[in-house]
Amino acid sequence: MSNIDTIKKFVIEEFLPDLTPQDLRDDHDLLSDGIIDSLGVLKLIAWVEDHFSLDVGDADLDPDNFRSVAAIDAFIAGAPQGVRG
Repeated sequence: MSNIDTIKKFVIEEFLPDLTPQDLRDDHDLLSDGIIDSLGVLKLIAWVEDHFSLDVGDADLDPDNFRSVAAIDAFIAGAPQGVRG
């Protein structure tokens, strides 16, 4: 099941309050455009861990996992659920 809408809602609320979900493309590069900076990535990772009950390990910290709404969705879909310690 896709989490696109949930991810878009968070990204818009936290980083793009002037946009609507329809304005944000799933593949928009959030990092290259400076929408999310290094501190924003940490905030995003903390939200993913909390909201989806995931542990994001060192090997998962590849920026490509958090580059776009679609990339975040794919990362969540591929991560084992309920693995928080």
